[in-house]
Amino acid sequence: MAIESERLILRELTAEDASGMFKMDSDPEVHKYLGNKPVKSIEQSIRDIEFIRNQYRENGIGRWAVILKSTGEFIGWSGLKLISESINGQTNYYDVGYRFIREYWGKGYATESAKTAINFAFEVLKAPEVIGLANVKNLGSIHVLEKLGLKKRSVFDYDGEPHHWMSIKNEVRQIPN
Repeated sequence: MAIESERLILRELTAEDASGMFKMDSDPEVHKYLGNKPVKSIEQSIRDIEFIRNQYRENGIGRWAVILKSTGEFIGWSGLKLISESINGQTNYYDVGYRFIREYWGKGYATESAKTAINFAFEVLKAPEVIGLANVKNLGSIHVLEKLGLKKRSVFDYDGEPHHWMSIKNEVRQIPN
């Protein structure tokens, strides 16, 4: 399965994406608001991809590879994840997330890919709501989520750091441009 937006192709992650995942996840700047734990080996990236592929099998959804249409390059991942463990007192919800190789930051790819994912959640999965979490210091991610129409609902402790709990309800239907 692949979904396209104006500039991007979103598709399931495969083992062939491991080098791009490693490039992204070994960068300490990428992990600045993710617990500061960049990956140390490509084997870790391979395990991460298999973990996500298992989510496809178990939940029918997981983060997708983001491929630049113009070049065919892997530039990051984006999309939905079904969260079944309790976070901020909530379970069984769709979380929207994104992560990109640093050279692709600031080009609108997070907004474009996450908009596509949220529309998929509402139109295909019929999700009542989509949640987004962001470290309160991660102003770039908060900006993307707000651009997509997610509203700050609360601040909570996540792995020892304050995070915004943000959401958008399905009745909105159209993500703002």
